[in-house]
Amino acid sequence: MKTGVLFIHGFTGGPFEVRPLVNFLKRETDWQISLPTLPGHGLPLDLGKVSADSWLMEAELALKKLQKEVDRVIVVGFSMGGLIAMYLALRYKFDKLVLLSAAAKYISPRILLKEMGTMLAKPIKAKYPPNTFYHLYEYKLTHTPLRATFEFLRIVRIIEPYYGLITTPVCIVQGEKDGIVPFTTAKHLMKTLGSEKKEFIKSPLGKHHICYSDDCDNWFNEVLRFMQEDV
Repeated sequence: MKTGVLFIHGFTGGPFEVRPLVNFLKRETDWQISLPTLPGHGLPLDLGKVSADSWLMEAELALKKLQKEVDRVIVVGFSMGGLIAMYLALRYKFDKLVLLSAAAKYISPRILLKEMGTMLAKPIKAKYPPNTFYHLYEYKLTHTPLRATFEFLRIVRIIEPYYGLITTPVCIVQGEKDGIVPFTTAKHLMKTLGSEKKEFIKSPLGKHHICYSDDCDNWFNEVLRFMQEDV
């Protein structure tokens, strides 16, 4: 039985956000990996004319393509990608759902900008070498149109009323040090999702970009176990 895994990255992000988990699965399995870039995402960002509909459609097309090529499908969504993964679970039948730092609840844009502003302060700036997430956030701060943020919030509103209708077996992974998506979000999803089989994996050291957490090797193995069950 051939397994395929569809990864969906987050808002203003790209495939790099989930790359460590992708590489882990490539080492440990022979599964087929699908890793699309949502319209306007990746580097450089170009979010001026894209919409929530275009992001949902891209994910749907990737899922349909993968379903034709494999026997069983697992969908992994990071941050906003977690919301899109839940949207897919409402519309299509597939085998497993994995939600990483799913942005079902989020810190307000005002607080997010304040957090970014702190990170960009000069005393902290000096500690960050080139090509780190500091530079990524600096880039996002200046290249994300307000309209795109409203499109992200539209996805939240589209999916939120229907959590109880999702029945796909789900594994929720949440970092305890996530400064973007509150830790209570995962507990909220555990309570409201309609799935009979639900697992909750805590990452004590995990920040929002949880695939880069210092304890990721621990929960990578837990997620793989969840993915392999019932095969």
